Amino acid sequence: MNRIVVKSKVGSDGVLNLTLPVGMQAAGKDVQVTVEPATPQQAITQAEWAAWVQSLAGTWQGNFERPPQGHLEERDPL
Repeated sequence: MNRIVVKSKVGSDGVLNLTLPVGMQAAGKDVQVTVEPATPQQAITQAEWAAWVQSLAGTWQGNFERPPQGHLEERDPL
C-alpha cells in the first residue's frame, strides 16, 4: 500500500472527519493514520509573483506546433 497524503480541516467542534479511498486490494489490512499540523503556505507578494513569471521567459525548448483543426460542419441556416 502506498502512502496517501490528504489535507483536511478540523471542524468547529474539534473533530476531524476523513474518508480515504485506499482501494479494494487494501480491504481487511491494518493501516496507520498519523495526524500532524499542516505547514502554512506563505503568501507571496505581487513583486515575487512578477519575478517568478519573468524567470520563466525563454525557458521553453522545442517547437510550437498547431495540429490540423479539421473542417467546420456546414449547417442549414435557421
